[in-house]
Amino acid sequence: MKAISKQQPASGSSYSGKVVLVTGAASGIGRAIALAFGRAGASVVVADTSIEGGHATAAMIVESGGKALFVQSNVTRAAEVEALIEKTINYYGRLDYAVNNAAVEEERQLLADTDDEQYERIMNVNVKGVWLCMKYQLRQMLKQGGGAIVNMSGVAGLVGLPNHAIYAASKHAVVGLSKSAAAEYAREGIRVNVLCPGAVKTPMLARLVERDPGSEKRLKASHPMGRFADAAEIAQAALWLCSDGASYVNGHEMVVDGGYTAV
Repeated sequence: MKAISKQQPASGSSYSGKVVLVTGAASGIGRAIALAFGRAGASVVVADTSIEGGHATAAMIVESGGKALFVQSNVTRAAEVEALIEKTINYYGRLDYAVNNAAVEEERQLLADTDDEQYERIMNVNVKGVWLCMKYQLRQMLKQGGGAIVNMSGVAGLVGLPNHAIYAASKHAVVGLSKSAAAEYAREGIRVNVLCPGAVKTPMLARLVERDPGSEKRLKASHPMGRFADAAEIAQAALWLCSDGASYVNGHEMVVDGGYTAV
C-alpha cells in the first residue's frame, strides 16, 4: 500500500477561513500537520522552541500558497502559552483548532535506572505542556462558542513500552487529560480527541535508531504492515479529527499504527 501523498488534503476537507495552532511544529509530525492544514486552506500558527525550524515550517506553508505565523513558545511555561494564544488572536482574530504535538523522548533504559531529572523533563513537556496548552486554548474556544483540539499521544499511551516507562506514563497521562476535557466541554461545542501513532519517520525516531541501531529492525517487525508511517499519514488523521466529518467524534483515541496494537 502506498503512503498518502504529502500534497493530498484530507478528503472533502476545507479549512478556508479557519485558524489552527500546532505546537512542536518545527519538524516531524508537527511540521507535517502544519503543512497539511496550510494546504487545506487554514491559517496556521506554528509554535515551537526552535526558531530556525519554526520559521522554516512557516516559510514552507507560505511558499505553497498558505498563511502562517511562527511564534516561539515553550509549552512548559504558562506565561508563554498564554502569550501564544494572545498572539494568535491578535494576528488572526480567532482559534478554531489546536494540535498539541510538542513532546520529548526518553533514552532507552530500565525504570530502576531512571532519575528525577529525566522524569521531570519528560513530564514537564509531555504532560504539563499539553495541560497548559489546553487550559488557554479552551478558554479562547469557550469565548468563541466551540472548537476542536487534538492531543498527540501514541501507542505508548495505550500499552506498556519496556525501557521507556516514563515516556509511556506521560503519553497515558495525555489520554487521561484528553478524555476528561472531552467530557467537560462537550456541551460547549468543543471536541477533544487523541492521536496515537505507531512508529513514524521523524527526527525523534532517527535519534532512537542512532542510539540503538538494532531497534529499527525490531520496530518494523512489531508493526504488521512492516514499515514506519510517513508523518503525512498522521497529518491526515489530525485533519479528519478536526473536520466536520468527525463532528460526533469526542474523547476518542484514534490509533494510526499499522496494526501495532492489534497483535
